[in-house]
Amino acid sequence: MVPTSASASHQSSLRAALRRLSAIKVDSRSSPSSSLSLSTKAVTMGTPSENPQRAPWRDILHSHLEQTPGYEFTIATIGYNAQQHPVPRLRTCGCRGFFPELELHPQGQEAMDQQVEGGGNPPIFESDMLTFTTDARMDKLPQLESSGHAIEAVFWLKDLMTQWRIKGTAYAIGNPSGEDAEEEKTSRTEIRKALRVKGDNNNTIAKWTWERAVTKYFANHSPVARGSFRNPPPGQPRSSTPSQLDLKLGQKVSDLHDPVARANFRVVVIRPEEVERLDLTDQENGKRWNWTLIDGSNGPWNETELWP
Repeated sequence: MVPTSASASHQSSLRAALRRLSAIKVDSRSSPSSSLSLSTKAVTMGTPSENPQRAPWRDILHSHLEQTPGYEFTIATIGYNAQQHPVPRLRTCGCRGFFPELELHPQGQEAMDQQVEGGGNPPIFESDMLTFTTDARMDKLPQLESSGHAIEAVFWLKDLMTQWRIKGTAYAIGNPSGEDAEEEKTSRTEIRKALRVKGDNNNTIAKWTWERAVTKYFANHSPVARGSFRNPPPGQPRSSTPSQLDLKLGQKVSDLHDPVARANFRVVVIRPEEVERLDLTDQENGKRWNWTLIDGSNGPWNETELWP
């Protein structure tokens, strides 16, 4: 991740270098058996042995989240004030688990079964990337774009007396234009680098699509929550009149493909690069671990135990 203290020009140069390095790695490994291509309609991927290994911290975090119903986390992005100085921007978001392994509530799965072919994607992918959803009209996405997608997320799991801190980059998917939209194409490219094939599923990869993946996250919302994506533009004065007459509060959306709501709905996927766990169960002997990604999005991870 590009340090926030770096100058804008330095950040831009560093990100360009990283992109060139990534491109070199992909080119050097390309072959008919190891090519990786996720199109708007379908996915092709190399064999499971060519995919990144599960992060050493993932199962621990997953276990902690399963013990914490209704968990949220605090998201930090980088914004700019009127003088164009970088400033931190924080908000609390509902964590939607690891992409794309969202477990739908019964009503959400019923909606998928009724409105989406096959009830959604086959469960063939997993990753170490956490997710949340947002309205494309909010400030999060422009802030991610302007800062090289830098993000930090923090869980404080009080019942477990444990804090998790995840640093990395975040990418939004769900633009109705698909890969015709440059930011959507970039996001899919970055996210797919850290996807893993679960078991022997290579023969069914072609049945998986990005559109169904995003629709599943939309289905996970209640009809009222889906209707919030048909609200007037967030953050605008309440005295202003929306330019679209169908934008108003309190709407319920049952159609998973509602064009107005889906135009504003996005899934944000966090690709971790550094993770820390602080365990204060024994406050006289606190424990702290740091995991840092060594080689791009595919690992391995370097684990270090720290003083708390």
